[in-house]
Parts: sequence; structure tokens; C-alpha cells
Amino acid sequence: AIGVHVYQWMYGCEWDDETDEVVNGYWQDGFDGEDFLVLDLKTETWIAPVQQAVPTKQQWENDKAMLARYKHYYTTECVDWLKKYVEFGRSSLMRKDLPSVSLLQKTPSSPLTCHATGFYPDRANLFWKKDEEELHEDVVKGEILPNHDGSFQMSVDLDLSGLKDEDWGRYSCVFHLAGGQEVSKRLDKRDIRTNWKTNDGGFPTGAAVGIVVAVLVVLAGVGLAVYLKKRPQGKVETLLSSSGSLMCVC
Repeated sequence: AIGVHVYQWMYGCEWDDETDEVVNGYWQDGFDGEDFLVLDLKTETWIAPVQQAVPTKQQWENDKAMLARYKHYYTTECVDWLKKYVEFGRSSLMRKDLPSVSLLQKTPSSPLTCHATGFYPDRANLFWKKDEEELHEDVVKGEILPNHDGSFQMSVDLDLSGLKDEDWGRYSCVFHLAGGQEVSKRLDKRDIRTNWKTNDGGFPTGAAVGIVVAVLVVLAGVGLAVYLKKRPQGKVETLLSSSGSLMCVC
């Protein structure tokens, strides 16, 4: 049909750096947002998800030399290039960074969040445990999310509603990075960061800030009133008319 159409092509290979085996090679065509042709390298056949691709599928499958070239490329040349790129970027791609782990809570009745940020790679797990047993109830796991610097972050919530004070020391938040490295943070009220109140039980931070702002506004208003009252009338009128934001006092 006449008009604007979009053709997409994706290809590549997968390699297991631990076993040094070629996992897979792939070629995938798309047309107007839908799959058109997909290469099955293991069977050396083409998959046609739509009827319009069947003639092309049949033509390409009859070209055995082309299939042989593709198989050689995806299992040999592509993997060689991939190994070179991995080696060039090994200092960043192969690094392992442990995160900083924090305990966060919005209000005293909110779930307690264990937040880990700054880790790399993203093959990691974060969980709560009681004594030495991982908890699966009363916990909510979040997804692994990217940071702006290329590292990752994740969080897991723990419901504290049924937790007794004497049991707090039995709980820990554990971060486990692929390869065996771990960071563990024991549950301690003194380590919880919150914007609700200070550790000494003072005003909630938000309320304290509101009070300070209100006091400053009142003091500024009082100071302005005293200043205007003590100034000669003519100078007061000049001040008010030049400010543009105050009413004239006659």
C-alpha cells in the first residue's frame, strides 16, 4: 500500500563467557511493528509469523549456501567480535560493585524499606531474613532499576505491624551479588532513616520546617510594619510606589 512503512532488522549472537559456548544466534525482521521473518539457527529454517512472509521464507530456505553463511557468521565471526568488545569493556562490564544499604520508613505505621543502591551488575538479590531463614511472607520486593551512572538499585519492604520489640535483632536485610558477595544490615531502630521524626522523638521534620517558615514570615511582616511606621510619610509613599508589590499607605 502507498504510504509510510517501517522496516526493522535485529541480529546478533549470544555467548556464555563461563563455558565459552555459543548460546544462540538470531536474525529477526519486522514490518510495521510486527514480526515478519525469524531465523531459527538450530533447525536452519525461517519462521514466517505472517502469511505475507511465506514466499520469502520459501525462497530463502531453498538457498542453502546463504543459510550456511549465516550459520558460520553467527556461530564464529559474530562471537569473535563479541569477545573483543567484552574484552575492551571488561573494566566496566566485568566490574562488581557492592551497594550502600539503608533502612527507610515514611511513618511509624509504614512498611520498612530496605534500599540498596549503587551495585553492579544487575544480577543480584535483596531479601529479608529472620535468624538464618529468608522471609517470603509480609515482604514486598521491588524491581531492579537503573541509576544515572550505570549502576542499579532495588528495594524490599517488610511489614512491621506484627513484629515484637524483642524480636527486632533477629531480622536482617541481606543483599547478595552474583558471585557470592554479600552485604547484611541488621534491623535496628537507630539506623532507620525517616522524614517523620527525629531520633530523639522531636517534631516531625516536615512540621518543624513549616513552623520555622511561618515564624520567619511573621517576623518579616512585623519588621516591615515597624519600618513603615517610623519612616516619614513622603519617603514611605516613595518606597511603596517603587516596589510595585505593596499597597499605597496614605
